[in-house]
Amino acid sequence: MKLVHQINLAFGIALVLVLVVAGFVLHYVLLDHLIGAQKEDLKAMSVEMTTSLKMEILPLESRAAKQGTMAMPVTPSKAGISAILTDKTGSIIAMSPSPLEMKRMQPLAAAVSSTEAKSAQKILDGFDKNYITVDQLTPQGKLTLYTPMSKIRMIEQALLKRLLIIFGTAGLAMFLFSLFITRKLIRPLIRLRDELAKVKERRFADVTFIKAGGEIGSVAASVYDMAKELNRFNHVQKQFFQNASHELKTPLMSISGYAEGIRDGVFEGDNVRKGLDIIMNESARLKKLVTEMTLLAKLDSEEDVFKDEEICVRELLTETVERLNPLLVKKGIILHTECGKLHAGTLRADRDKLLQAMLNVVSNAVRYARQHIYIHAETRDGRIVIRVSDDGPGIPEDLLPYLFHRFVKGKDGESGLGLAISRAIVERCGGLIRAGNARGGGAVISLQFPGAG
Repeated sequence: MKLVHQINLAFGIALVLVLVVAGFVLHYVLLDHLIGAQKEDLKAMSVEMTTSLKMEILPLESRAAKQGTMAMPVTPSKAGISAILTDKTGSIIAMSPSPLEMKRMQPLAAAVSSTEAKSAQKILDGFDKNYITVDQLTPQGKLTLYTPMSKIRMIEQALLKRLLIIFGTAGLAMFLFSLFITRKLIRPLIRLRDELAKVKERRFADVTFIKAGGEIGSVAASVYDMAKELNRFNHVQKQFFQNASHELKTPLMSISGYAEGIRDGVFEGDNVRKGLDIIMNESARLKKLVTEMTLLAKLDSEEDVFKDEEICVRELLTETVERLNPLLVKKGIILHTECGKLHAGTLRADRDKLLQAMLNVVSNAVRYARQHIYIHAETRDGRIVIRVSDDGPGIPEDLLPYLFHRFVKGKDGESGLGLAISRAIVERCGGLIRAGNARGGGAVISLQFPGAG
């Protein structure tokens, strides 16, 4: 069953259940309310009749003896309401209206049949559920007013029918509204399903953004961003293989060319040695490239490639400078290190790999710096921040978004894997690496790490 039908069916069942429960509740609430209101009216009427009975000077028996008849002093003022007056022994003295519909009643024995007396007694005892009764004590005994339930039920049913009509109309309107809302919710989901089918077919560039509200809109935005990232990753992966094949092919062609020339006797004398030197250099370059590619693959896939330990940041920076000192001297570059605001001096990471990341970043600065390189380390908001800047030309703006991607290199770059490896190492350490340009010129690469605590 389609989702739209499932939602509509569930909403319809829920609506029917709500209306049924509401109908039962309203039935009993209305019935109780009408019965309560009727009892209040009967109580007020019984008080009025009792007051009139108290004003009588002679008891009913003496008045009956004088007049030869028996009368109910006060008759109920509302149609459908009857009264029974009993003495202190529980015997019926009078009923109004009488069975003969006379205002002045004959003695009870002659006026009331045995069947009517039994019915009246059932009403008095409260056994007849077809009547609402109210009792009131009088000087003569007890006054009982009663009215049939049929009148209450007629009023209750009339009100309930009107309420059910209102409920039915509201329910129909709500059901139609639910159809509209369901369509509004389902349409984006159907379109989202189509876009996910494009992702499944690896047509990432064809995925479009679905406009929707609420959680569906958030999911649609996530799917669109995911498709963009997958498209970029797919493009980077293809570019990676192209660049990798190019980077590997260049030294292999040099090695193969010189090796064949030496074998065929093309090179003689000192040229043979020069050819062997080129083969050795290109082999070393090829080995370094393969090693970097292997390390990058391990950083992306293997979990146990890292050895977590506590590292002193000052010692890490000192070793970085010592490793690069020959290169700095050769190029005549001065490296300035400042760690004055470094309060939390330790972090947790793999020492050897983090050292390699620092060497890659600083050696990249050495490649482009004119005279000075600055390494500034400090603690900021509980995190350790290391900034490496130079006085070189800076990073081209079109290269900045892709600087840490594989095989992306500047004008004088080597393999294009150094900064990609640095990013992978820093992120595996739980840190962040960013690149930019200083206002006065020169590149700035910042590394942030959580402190060891």
